[in-house]
Order: sequence, then structure tokens, then C-alpha cells
Amino acid sequence: MSKLQTYLVWALQIVASVILLQTLYFKFSAQPESVYIFSKLGAEPYGRIGSGIVELTAGILLLTPRFAWAGALIAAGVMVGAVFSHLTLLGIEVMGDHGELFILALTVFISSALILVLRRKEIPVVKNYFAN
Repeated sequence: MSKLQTYLVWALQIVASVILLQTLYFKFSAQPESVYIFSKLGAEPYGRIGSGIVELTAGILLLTPRFAWAGALIAAGVMVGAVFSHLTLLGIEVMGDHGELFILALTVFISSALILVLRRKEIPVVKNYFAN
């Protein structure tokens, strides 16, 4: 990776990680917004707590150079579910948030996808396809 790509990938990793980690308070402390969302999805409380654990794992891995690709893969997967839930069951706006949660989910998804592209040579299953 060039120096510019390295700075870009780290900026993306930090953005995605901060978003993932800051939402943990709401999930783990059973804030009304989180309880509402997971109740509407039929996954309260186990889905809320489980997704919090997965997001915590992804957030930590994103900040670990050797496993940032794994954090991005996990985060992208979780955000596909979040975006799909917003588009089907929850709606873009949840409890008057003006679409903020939806935008945050899209931000993490796009950041994670870009991280995977930029770090593609580090992903064990696919790195041989990108060897120079």
C-alpha cells in the first residue's frame, strides 16, 4: 500500500471502529432506542446483546493491524443486516432520529467495504489472487 492508502485505510478503520464502539453503551445498557429496535425485530434481549458482542469484536479487530480485515468483514456483515432491517422492518427513521442510525450503518458498511478492498492482499482466503 502507498502511504496515502495507508492513511486512508487507517482513517476508515478508526471511523468504523468509533461508530461500532460508541453504540455499545446503548445496546449494553438497554437504552429505549435499542430495546425498541430489537423488540421490533423480535430479537430482544438476545439479539441486542449478541449484536453488541459481535460489534465489540469487530471494533477491536479493526484497530488491530494484523486482523483489521477480519474486523471489516464482520462489521460489513453486521451492517448488511442493519441496513436490511432499516429498509424492511424499521424504516429509515427510528424513534425520531432523522435517519441517523441508518446513516451510521451505511457509513460503517461503506468504510468496511473499502477497508476490505484496500487490505485485500492480507485476507488469507483471497490474498493469493492478488499476489504481485
